[in-house]
Amino acid sequence: MFITSAVLGLDKGVKRLSNLNMILAAILMIIAFIVGPGIKMLNTFTETFGAYMNDFLRLSVRTGVNNPAQQEWINQWTVFFWSWWLAWSPFVGVFIARISKGRTIREFIVFVLLIPSLFSFIWFSIFGVMSTETFAVNPEIAGQPLEQMLFTTFANYPLATVMSIIAILLLIIFFVTSADSATFVLGMQSEGGALHPSNRIKAIWGILVSAIAIVLLRAGGLSALQNVLIIVALPFTMLLILVTISLIKELNYERRQMGLTVLPRRQPEKDAPFRSYESDSDKE
Repeated sequence: MFITSAVLGLDKGVKRLSNLNMILAAILMIIAFIVGPGIKMLNTFTETFGAYMNDFLRLSVRTGVNNPAQQEWINQWTVFFWSWWLAWSPFVGVFIARISKGRTIREFIVFVLLIPSLFSFIWFSIFGVMSTETFAVNPEIAGQPLEQMLFTTFANYPLATVMSIIAILLLIIFFVTSADSATFVLGMQSEGGALHPSNRIKAIWGILVSAIAIVLLRAGGLSALQNVLIIVALPFTMLLILVTISLIKELNYERRQMGLTVLPRRQPEKDAPFRSYESDSDKE
């Protein structure tokens, strides 16, 4: 499915699936809010959002050095998800940059960082309350396999079957949209940064990605896949530091040499864009 989506391209494949995913996610969240304790969900969102803002820096550097139980939890969750996203960052970063072509940095920050983060705060507030309320009346849920907990939670609320079907569709499409974007980026990188990689290259990478995932899952299950991600994340950490330095140097060049900074006292003229790289190189 994800190879087909990648071959169809950004507009016909990836974009349509991503839009469908967001619609289904919004529908599931609205249903959960309606059938669940809505007032408590709103109160939880308000309180936890404030706690997040207050403790963000402290929790970002917490290691649990004097608390072995806390340290174990940090290693299994916080450090693992850092590694997970570090390993994914080249694909996510390049793909988002590709679909954001023509946007300003301000638009990028708002629509890629701020709005999705706000959506995530609301999402976790709603489903977090659903799970804690379920645990209060059904404590044995904590002993169930992780892949069953969501559906056990739904079973304690009205419209459980509807929510379960939507959740299964979401899981499938999330996997597909994650894999097709990675395949698209691998195709771009294999063809020297081409904005429209060939279908043959995307299909080859799709088959390779599938084969590697199957081998890892057959060899050691999900834990094997997680361990590989943590190992791969280490060299990417060094790479990301270099990427950050490069971005700073590039932005300084655009500001100083190309005049691409918009200031209140110096707005660009209407219908007159800033100088581009092309015009800058033409003068040379």
